[in-house]
Amino acid sequence: MNRWFESDGARLAFRETGSGPAVVFLHPTPLDREYWRPMIENLGGVHAIVPDFRGHGQSELGQKLPEGEFPRVPDAPALTMAQLASDVLALLDYLQLPQAVFAGCSIGGYVLLELWRRAPQRMSGLVFICSKPQADAEANLVKRAANISQVRAEGTGGLFDGMAKSLIGATAQERRPEIVDELRARMTLTPEAAVAVQAGLAARPDCLPTVAGIDVPVLAIAGGEDPAVAPVEMEAFNAAPGGCEYHLLPDAGHFAAYEQPGKVAALLVEWMRQPEAP
Repeated sequence: MNRWFESDGARLAFRETGSGPAVVFLHPTPLDREYWRPMIENLGGVHAIVPDFRGHGQSELGQKLPEGEFPRVPDAPALTMAQLASDVLALLDYLQLPQAVFAGCSIGGYVLLELWRRAPQRMSGLVFICSKPQADAEANLVKRAANISQVRAEGTGGLFDGMAKSLIGATAQERRPEIVDELRARMTLTPEAAVAVQAGLAARPDCLPTVAGIDVPVLAIAGGEDPAVAPVEMEAFNAAPGGCEYHLLPDAGHFAAYEQPGKVAALLVEWMRQPEAP
């Protein structure tokens, strides 16, 4: 059942399930919080807090977003990692939750890095799934600009159709072809939100220096079939001084926690059970 909170003029949705240590799950774009449902159903003994990012799922996009963050498309409004982090902090305050473990996939992981810079005292452990600390490379920036042009010209259909087919691992598509339609149905961003997300992703900073200051336990899970985040890029989390447990799922794509919910849940549970775990 939806619950709601307010952040910077937007009404945002979230769901809570279970009991135990609090874990906040931040989904990838252009999906919504339902991305996590199969994995959370494999978990036990955690208090799962699962918001929809603003502009995603049941959450409003809200206030007029800043322009000029992505110089290649200076008139594009940007949904920045800073804004998304502010929303998550507002949720923690609403729930009166002083500290939690955080898990993020793709953009969710980028928000975790911003949260660490802003409020490390509220994070007892970090889980990165198919996410990286590096900023966009040149090829990614070119693609972001092209995506914005495509959405402005023809809407989100073509962009999201391509994402559904390319970001899901080949193995998952072979084993369960219906997964493409399942995830495509969760890509419901408006054109305005899709443009803002692309601009915000392009504007995110290099977070390698941030990783060098993470002094709580880290779990990093990479997908060997992920075309967006290379496993070698995720190996950068091994530099975190709090310690990093790194896993490669060789037959998983960018949406690894949906493609292989049982495996990812098992890795998370085992990591949280370790003596040095959060």
